[in-house]
Amino acid sequence: ETDGRRARVAFTDDWLADAARRDFTMNALYADADGTYYDPFDGMADLMAGRVRFVGDAETRIREDVLRILRFFRFHAHFGRGAPEAEGFAACRRLANLLPTLSGERVATELLKLLKAPEPASPVALMADAGILPAILPETGSPARLRALVTVEGITVGADPIRRLATLVAGGASAAGAVAGRLRLSNAQRAHLARLVGPPVRPNPDWTARTARGWLYR
Repeated sequence: ETDGRRARVAFTDDWLADAARRDFTMNALYADADGTYYDPFDGMADLMAGRVRFVGDAETRIREDVLRILRFFRFHAHFGRGAPEAEGFAACRRLANLLPTLSGERVATELLKLLKAPEPASPVALMADAGILPAILPETGSPARLRALVTVEGITVGADPIRRLATLVAGGASAAGAVAGRLRLSNAQRAHLARLVGPPVRPNPDWTARTARGWLYR
């Protein structure tokens, strides 16, 4: 039993009944002790095709746990190819208004995992167009900055989900504080986000070498 946010769990020894309550077909694969795998919802075909598809009716699965909206885009970012599966995407768009019922910690976990994907900008742009990103991050600016950052990261330093999150926050330090508070970020993550979102300090030709080194470090 679930209200979309928390569940009262009952256990079963019927693995097919368990599979029917999973979120995505690729998460409903099973193996027995001999290594034989079972695939009641064609999850392997979906996995190979890069298609993130809900088990059964997409809206029913989402209403069981609204976090599955964010998981849909997170899995698409990591395993999907091409456009998202149409029925699932439409259900996520329809039910985006339920996202504010989720706890900040759960939203943060899924969002930061999504932002760790090799190329998160396209799924994030889809979330923005579907009204999903504004529902969890009303401080959102243009996702184009995220795409630019990912391009730079590819030739330099690699992914940092908080740095990527900073590209999505518009409104300066106050907006960063609101995001950090709502997502229940750690103190270290909060400080990191605030530094990244704050106005840049421009180099000054009158600086000493020590000051310049400190600026470069920051």
